[in-house]
This record gives sequence, C-alpha cells and structure tokens, in this order.
Amino acid sequence: MTMSNLSLYTVTALLILDADGQRVLAKYYNPPHQNTPGSGIASDLGVGPGGPGMGGLTSLKEQKAFEKSVFEKIRRGGGEIHPLPPHLIITRTIVDLNFIIVGPLSTSNELMLNQTLSAFSDAVHLLLRGQIEKRNVLEGLDLVLLAADETVDDGIILETDAAAIAARVSRPKADSTDIVINEQTLLNAYTSFRDKVSQRIQQL
Repeated sequence: MTMSNLSLYTVTALLILDADGQRVLAKYYNPPHQNTPGSGIASDLGVGPGGPGMGGLTSLKEQKAFEKSVFEKIRRGGGEIHPLPPHLIITRTIVDLNFIIVGPLSTSNELMLNQTLSAFSDAVHLLLRGQIEKRNVLEGLDLVLLAADETVDDGIILETDAAAIAARVSRPKADSTDIVINEQTLLNAYTSFRDKVSQRIQQL
C-alpha cells in the first residue's frame, strides 16, 4: 500500500538548465532540522522516495548525474511530464532554457507541481521583461534566485501566483528626477535661505 504524502514538503528541486544541459540555477530542498536523509519529518509524514529530504541528491556529484539524466529525458521529447523513478519531472522550455520542477513520483500532485513551475517561470518572465534567454537570466540571477525563494522554500510551495512573486522580488528603480539629499544639497539650501533673509533685512 502506497503511503500518502501528508506533509507540505512536495518539491525536491527547482532547476534551470541551458540548451546543452548545463546548470544555470539549481535549488535542492531538504526539510529543516534533518540529521540524516530519509529521517525526521520527511519520513514520518510519508514524503515518499525521491521527495525532499529523502536522500540521493545530497552531493554535487549526485546532483550533476541527476541533471544529466533529466536533460536526456527532455532531449528525447515526449511532452512536459517525465517519470524518472523515484522522481517526477515537469519541464517547460523557453527559448534556450529548460525550467524544471522535481517531486516524488509516488506521492506528487502533478497539477500542483505544474502550477508551481508555471508561476516561477512566468514570474521570471515578468522580472526580466520577457527577455528569457540564458544571458539575461545570468545577468539578473539575483532576481531569479529571489523568485525561486518566493516560490518554494525547504520543499514547501509558498506561492503559485506569478504576479505576486514578481511583486515581492522586484526592486523599484531610482528615478533620475528624484531629488538626492546630501550635504551639498543642504548647504545650497542654507546658502539660498541666508541670502533671501539678508535681502529682506536690507529692504526694511
């Protein structure tokens, strides 16, 4: 009998790979306060094999091998949903990038994972003003990383609204018409005020 995932820990990884399968962004998730893989909250609540905190993707070597397998799945085609036991992979290709979300095959909610991936990729689209190419993503990697953190944290889905994610991440740009207040500005204001007062006194 397959145990249901009763926890909120549903995302194993969030990835962006380029057209050659090279890593652009990689976030692998583990529940907090976990001493060893497969123990603690993840095990108690039935996250299932391939889920966050269940082991197998802890070292860089394991992650690189996994990403290579994921890219091979994408390269062969066959849609956006790919079983790669014990993982379920959902992908979205945009220009020269592959956006990927990974969850446990046995307990994943495909619709929720797909909605989460769409929210993340759409938020990146908004933040980069539609210019989703490898070069632009690398230039704006700080915003992309923040968008990932606003979407998923510790394997828990936080937000599935792209506009909300982008709004939390975006930084207001400085307006060139804004008044910059510094010591020179204050000194100029004081000098102008002093001159006007002096003129008024002379007129009396």
